[in-house]
Amino acid sequence: METFLIKAAQLVVALAFLVIIHEFGHYIIARAFGIKVEKFYLFFNPWFSIAKWKPKKKKIEYDKDGNEKASWRDTEYGIGWLPLGGYVKIAGMIDESMDKEQLAKEPQPWEFRSKEAYKRLLVMLGGVIFNFILAIVIYAGIAWHWGNKYIPLDQAYEGMEFVDAAKEVGFRDGDIPLTADGEKIDASKGDYMYHIAAASEVKVLRNHTDTVSIAIPSDFILKLNDSQGFMYYRVPVFIGRLQPGDPADKAGMKEGDRIVAVNDTPTPAFTELTQALLDNAGKESKVTVERNGKPIVLDVTPSSTGKLGFQLMPLTDIYPTVTVRYNIFESVPQGWKIGTGTLSNYVGSMKYVFTSDGAKSIGGFGAIGNMFPEKWNWYSFWQITAFLSVALAFMNIIPIPGLDGGHVMFLLYEVITRRKPSEKVMEYAQYAGMAFLLLLLVYANGMDIFRAVFK
Repeated sequence: METFLIKAAQLVVALAFLVIIHEFGHYIIARAFGIKVEKFYLFFNPWFSIAKWKPKKKKIEYDKDGNEKASWRDTEYGIGWLPLGGYVKIAGMIDESMDKEQLAKEPQPWEFRSKEAYKRLLVMLGGVIFNFILAIVIYAGIAWHWGNKYIPLDQAYEGMEFVDAAKEVGFRDGDIPLTADGEKIDASKGDYMYHIAAASEVKVLRNHTDTVSIAIPSDFILKLNDSQGFMYYRVPVFIGRLQPGDPADKAGMKEGDRIVAVNDTPTPAFTELTQALLDNAGKESKVTVERNGKPIVLDVTPSSTGKLGFQLMPLTDIYPTVTVRYNIFESVPQGWKIGTGTLSNYVGSMKYVFTSDGAKSIGGFGAIGNMFPEKWNWYSFWQITAFLSVALAFMNIIPIPGLDGGHVMFLLYEVITRRKPSEKVMEYAQYAGMAFLLLLLVYANGMDIFRAVFK
């Protein structure tokens, strides 16, 4: 339950932040062009709002033609109760509010529909632009604050541990990935796992001696969707801290010892050790440790639950690490590089969605929430938030009525043909788009429930 609440909290905070930035992009550009924004809401508020506030208008200002000027004080700011996004209600625009009464009146100078097409186009692009800029800012901030700390793959001498979907195509625990489609795999690049999964052929070092080629099927990325990952660094079992009075302490183990076998079962990594201890729970066993390069055999009786009573040494204290630091000026181009690379990879992966397996892999809030770690970690939180900001920007620019991309599509038509689509066409398109998005929302979250129940 605690894990669920932590993941849910991270999801709500991240999405709320992204929604505010997205809607602020629309808001600030609309205000820059003198367009009245009637509402600015985090979350939706059908029937009632959790909180709302509208500043008092001190005086009415007029332009040179005697028309009333729009002001930020015209806007009602609030928080809705339905956490499915947020919105800004822009005067004179056909949107999800479907305010027919306002549209039936004569257009006013401060309305969206009264502005030139290029201004309306920029207003609709504002949310997407701000989300992408936010992602770059976050990636730049990560580069500046944390730098880029990584373990070179060829330094991880016990190799990687792979999920079942990867093993099905030929990977084996302990493999060290070398190249993807002939290009050397560089762990310093945050998207290196994507390049491995999207390749046609991957070469790995197996058993520290053999180079093996693995053919990657075209739908491999889809098969990884349910796995919540692809591969992880294997963790050699070095003892970090002993629990006084527990089996490891009683047997004479010391901090820095590496456990390499239980009875006759090799334990090159923590996964093998866990199983070996469970198999010998409550039984006196011969445990081999390496101390100062020499093997030592100790008599140990694991607990009834297969525990010895010690903490693992951190992975970064076992394998050599490389840390690349960026100053404030270097972090900005690094943020741009990561942001554009993430967008490129995300767009490239969308081709898999339009397949039968891709449709089955679609997920809703549950799938997004599972991206976050079980414990609050600011580095992971900002990494995932930046990725979601890129995803939100791209998804919103898809030309579906009801999304920003739908409005952009009609505005581009107007710019090219110099003919404005009729309000009836816009209205019906908005209804159709909203119905499609609602069905997609139900389907995506339904798939989350289906996978949780039948997995």
